[in-house]
Amino acid sequence: MSNIGKVDSLWRYPIKSMCGEKLEEVFVGFSGIYGDRIFAFRSSASPKGFPYLTAREQRKLLRYRPRFRYPDKAARPINLAEADSIAPGLNPVSADTPDLMVDVEAPTGETLAIDDPALLRMLGEGVRGAPELTLVRSDRAMTDCRPVSLLSVQSARQLGEELGTSVDPRRFRANIYVDLNAASGFAEDGFVGRSMRIGAKVVIAILERDPRCAMITLDPDTGESKPEFLRQVAQAHNGMAGVYGAVLVEGRLRKGDAVELLD
Repeated sequence: MSNIGKVDSLWRYPIKSMCGEKLEEVFVGFSGIYGDRIFAFRSSASPKGFPYLTAREQRKLLRYRPRFRYPDKAARPINLAEADSIAPGLNPVSADTPDLMVDVEAPTGETLAIDDPALLRMLGEGVRGAPELTLVRSDRAMTDCRPVSLLSVQSARQLGEELGTSVDPRRFRANIYVDLNAASGFAEDGFVGRSMRIGAKVVIAILERDPRCAMITLDPDTGESKPEFLRQVAQAHNGMAGVYGAVLVEGRLRKGDAVELLD
């Protein structure tokens, strides 16, 4: 077991493809970060295998800021302490849907409930094909591939050096950003097939490198596209940046937690 760094920041995205929220502490369950991507908008124009509206089709999604109406109830499972106390440690349960209600601040400054029809109309404006949008709710994070994504701040920094510009790590929409002891970027590629402990309890198996799409070309604040970001990742890093993981041991993570390789 070796210490390889620490948690730099923790992020979750209550609504798929909208702005994320930076947190000091998160609960990591088998299905991912608690409260992460539990809402999405299904688009009638999207393929059946990936039916969601994303910022690839509607860039202004990134400028919408979702917030849980009851942040204390959305911070961790409602019965976490009780579940932990029952041997051998039971899986905690999600809060009821009303307790995980989300309000969304639009770019205009107005705030709407996530199920407000006016929000659906706003999100659909200008989308090619005028698709029908439907709100989707899930207790399991509607991530693209695996429950948890991780990226080192060194990888974002190296990509910036390669491009001759600064790179905002938020472009990669990871859940866990780590500050590694390694000086160079993309060291996390070497963790594939291994497990890591983060903090006192959480264990994550690193399954694969993260294949990137046009989302990383979009500025997280404005939605402005810079194709050179994806082009550089494709040419210099086989189209990959960061890694995906599966949670083996649930628990809480905090900013500054130590990251250790177990095998």
